[in-house]
Amino acid sequence: MATVQKPMSSSDSDPRYANIDEKKRKRMLSNRESARRSRMKKQKLLEDLVNEVSALQKNNTQICEKIKFTTQRFVKMEASNSVLRAQVIELTESLQSLKSMLHMVEDVSGYDVDIPEIPDPLMKPWQLPCATQPICSTFDG
Repeated sequence: MATVQKPMSSSDSDPRYANIDEKKRKRMLSNRESARRSRMKKQKLLEDLVNEVSALQKNNTQICEKIKFTTQRFVKMEASNSVLRAQVIELTESLQSLKSMLHMVEDVSGYDVDIPEIPDPLMKPWQLPCATQPICSTFDG
């Protein structure tokens, strides 16, 4: 039976090339180790990014809930403000009517009646002439 022999290369028999083959083998091992470290580093980076995405999604969900809650409170406050604005207009009209009556009483009776000025309801709230009172609020948390 004939055995197939590997042809001898010049590097197998020449000691000068043995040193080069050893360097090549070391370089290959070094490259493999470097590739392994690179894959591990890439895997670690991927895990860190996945964790960061998870944390950001959780944070985003919490912020969305806060926005939803705040929006609901805003809508309630806006509705309350609309009711209050309508009441201000109604009360101002009543005051105007009373002021007209006082002017008629003044004209008919001939007496001077002290008729106070009625603030314009469209003025800014901080411009309304009123006694300084602390503003209290309640939280229906």
